[in-house]
Amino acid sequence: MTQTLGEKIPLSLYIHIPWCIHKCPYCDFNSYTAPKKIPEIDYLETLILDLKNDLTKIYKRKLHSIFIGGGTPSLLSPDTITKLLNKIITLIPIKDNIEITLEANPGTITKKQLQTLRAVGINRLSIGIQSFQNDKLKALGRIHNQKEASQAVKMAQAAGFSNINIDLMYGLPKQTLQDAIYDIKSALSLKPTHLSWYQLTIEPHSVFYNHPIKLPDENAIWNIQQRGQQTIDSFEFKQYEVSAYSKLNFQCQHNLNYWQFGDYLGIGAGAHSKITDLNSNFITRISKYKNPKIYLNKKQNFIATKKIIKNNKLVLEFMLNALRLTQAIPTKLFTERTNLNLNSIINPLNKAQQHGFLKWNEKNIIITPLGKRFLDELLRIF
Repeated sequence: MTQTLGEKIPLSLYIHIPWCIHKCPYCDFNSYTAPKKIPEIDYLETLILDLKNDLTKIYKRKLHSIFIGGGTPSLLSPDTITKLLNKIITLIPIKDNIEITLEANPGTITKKQLQTLRAVGINRLSIGIQSFQNDKLKALGRIHNQKEASQAVKMAQAAGFSNINIDLMYGLPKQTLQDAIYDIKSALSLKPTHLSWYQLTIEPHSVFYNHPIKLPDENAIWNIQQRGQQTIDSFEFKQYEVSAYSKLNFQCQHNLNYWQFGDYLGIGAGAHSKITDLNSNFITRISKYKNPKIYLNKKQNFIATKKIIKNNKLVLEFMLNALRLTQAIPTKLFTERTNLNLNSIINPLNKAQQHGFLKWNEKNIIITPLGKRFLDELLRIF
């Protein structure tokens, strides 16, 4: 039997937990201040029903990775997360050595909780720290301080986690180059295996968008980015995506699947899916109802939006993800993930190469340093 497009593509599962202790002023994610009592049992039951409804879309394909994000997933009890994972593996086959990530924030986790989570199969932790300086944390509306940030990483290591990501931001209010380098060194001295280091941007629907704050200028940001990357490199972390750095063999497999235009199911309030239909080879994007109260009241259909990506949009969709990667992109990845012929992108590839944004041949597409710096301009060509 001929292998269809969908069977060649890795499949991941994203689970959205929409509650936080409070919403940070820079955040435009689908998150909500948690009620005094989070409806964990109802939400767990709804997540499972949501997943069962989606099973017809994946035809017993194996899961490549699982990512529990938010919001603040570590607000849920370990018992709820245990029941969720146990149910998932009875419904969907999983690959050996599957990567299972949980996002957690300092101040919302204990060593005992972490030990339980590690024992039930969570094998990667992503800790949202953002800065190791108390004045910057206060400006960002974070609930933890510098000491609690360091303690969270050490607790995770003591609980048995050997694959830990630290989230950091730069371009913060009143941040100097020295401040940014201090944050990087503080993070990497804790010996994580992965660093997500990304620029603070003012997003629509955030508090900072409606009440603007002063951020460092473009030249200061560029200097921070260049010097910061040199510092990260000195700790033997390799950049593999615009804002992702890792030790050897510790790239985030879940996010790599996104960037390589893989398939993923999304369950939970506001979660998104991208699924390749095995029969038609059409690629469909789906989103679930965003508000957790509305989501919890839906007992049958959780889908808020659904649309097929047309061929004339597929090229840009692929490039939006793949060109974030620093490594060479195999041209066969484009054909495998889109079912389009390479001839469909030769003209824009040549134009991008003429501008110095990338180099390409029949086997690979390689983004240049200039292309990385002017990624938006590069993407406009496609």
